[in-house]
Amino acid sequence: MSSFSFPERPAAEIIGALAQVGIAALKPEDLANPSADLVCTLYSNFLAFADPLGEESDIQIAFSALELLDNPDHHVDAIRTFNLYRKIKGMLASIRFGSFNLRDLIKPDTKRTLQILSTIVNFIYYREEKLNMLQPIVDQFPAYEERRADLEAKIAEVNKLILDHEVARQMEEPAVQQLDAEVKDLRQTIQNYNKQQMSLKTMAKALKEKTDAINDKISQADFELVKNAQENSKLSSKIVQSPDKLQRALEEKKSYRTEVKNSERSAMQSVQEKTSTLEVYSKVHDKLTKHLSRMQAI
Repeated sequence: MSSFSFPERPAAEIIGALAQVGIAALKPEDLANPSADLVCTLYSNFLAFADPLGEESDIQIAFSALELLDNPDHHVDAIRTFNLYRKIKGMLASIRFGSFNLRDLIKPDTKRTLQILSTIVNFIYYREEKLNMLQPIVDQFPAYEERRADLEAKIAEVNKLILDHEVARQMEEPAVQQLDAEVKDLRQTIQNYNKQQMSLKTMAKALKEKTDAINDKISQADFELVKNAQENSKLSSKIVQSPDKLQRALEEKKSYRTEVKNSERSAMQSVQEKTSTLEVYSKVHDKLTKHLSRMQAI
């Protein structure tokens, strides 16, 4: 089995090989003094030859990069060049040419360009050899190319849908940003409402405590009112409802009072009389006692 090698090829052989696979139709003077546009076209065609499906991904990458710039129209060429440089550098590194640099793309040198194109031609030879080895296997599946074409068409369709979706997303971006702002405002409003709700709950709790205290006072006042009503009822039962009865009662009390005073006066008079009598008896007793004492002395 042969292995990949990278000997430097003559310019005529390079021109023939590139034309045979459809990469480019060159002239000897093109390679004698290569331009940046020429090598960019050559490398782009080579990448399309080596990886037919890679072009769509490059478009996606370029589109994503342009989104990040303020004036994307001013940077289209630069981004396209940078993407090409990234792709061709990676491709050449994979086929053992690791010294590719940006100068080889924007200010190509004749000798360096021939070395790079020789590497590419060597890869083309190696690739064709391997494909020829696989051809018998491919021939066993005659519908392979048709199946591959269908898959490539579906992939292209999907890539187009992705691109359309990306474009639609970009068009809807202002509306999405506006909705994000509105959602942010709504969240802030909800947060403010939550704070107000907590404040209202605190106020409601304080009001409930005040209400409970007032209810307690009202209950106590009701109790006192009932108690006073009972006392008033008792007092009312003692109040004479008829003035005549009250007058008669007062007259009876006055008459009773007069009788009491008269009795008291009579009693005092009787006491005085008895006191006088007692004094007389006392004097008589003293005299008798003295007289008795004299008689005993005789």
